[in-house]
Amino acid sequence: MKIIITSSRLRLPQRDIISLLLVSSPLNRTLVTLPSLWLVLDFHEMNNAGDRLIAALSLPRYHNVKQIILEFAQGIEDKHLSIIRSQFSGSLKNLEHLNLNRCQKISDNGIEDITKASPSLKIFSIYWNVRVTDVGISHLVNNCKHIVDLYLSGCKGISDKSLQMISESYPHLESLDITRCVKITDGGLQHVIVKCTGLKNLNLYALSSFTDGVYKKLSLLTELRFLDLCGAQNLSDEGLFSIAKCKNIRTLNLTWCVRVTDAGVIAIAQGCTNLEFLSLFGIVGVTDKCLEALSKFCSNTRHLM
Repeated sequence: MKIIITSSRLRLPQRDIISLLLVSSPLNRTLVTLPSLWLVLDFHEMNNAGDRLIAALSLPRYHNVKQIILEFAQGIEDKHLSIIRSQFSGSLKNLEHLNLNRCQKISDNGIEDITKASPSLKIFSIYWNVRVTDVGISHLVNNCKHIVDLYLSGCKGISDKSLQMISESYPHLESLDITRCVKITDGGLQHVIVKCTGLKNLNLYALSSFTDGVYKKLSLLTELRFLDLCGAQNLSDEGLFSIAKCKNIRTLNLTWCVRVTDAGVIAIAQGCTNLEFLSLFGIVGVTDKCLEALSKFCSNTRHLM
């Protein structure tokens, strides 16, 4: 049997590529020598993920991995990240994207170990981890200097101190998700708005304690494309007047922003003419007047809730 690989850009799921290794020795040797096939380690929803990760990193083909996905994986703990730091740091020197979403047994200690081993990290995601605190974020900012996308949704243990460290360390931050990070106040968010003016995506979902004072500062984010303010109970039309200055917004979620009226939405329509998606669900203070303004000024709006 003659096997010819015509391209290193083999578009198959990682599990299928690994299965191909068992087909024949010649195919195994050919696939292993194609570095572009082994840049991702995906353990999404897998059991024994910690042991699997260690076993994979011990293989030469994964010594230049760029992305590790452990989202909803089981069996990944601090002890595994400690072993990786001590034995396989060299394999993570080029790691750019780490997804630890819902890995609830990872604590600040684990973050210290994995970030020390991953100095090139650009994207870090640790959705819904209640064990992570400001200490963990301090390890991140001290060890990883190139973060541009940061997803901390549901990390209820972090406070304004974390946002201050983030703003001081990552002035070029492009995406930030602090959904349900309930300890964060106006002061913490203001640090980010003032110092990370290149933000393109900001998710403030289910954070009802912020006031118009900080919402008015959002006008500084002139590059903003995505803004989620669902549940912003203190957001008024005055706050929207400032947000309307963010002329590049494509997606705006105002669900359950109960103080908003036609005046605020009309300001958005007139200022954010590139708007493609807008949610007004749960707002009783808006009428057909704002819809008329949206249809007049926002010709790109395809989705309206």
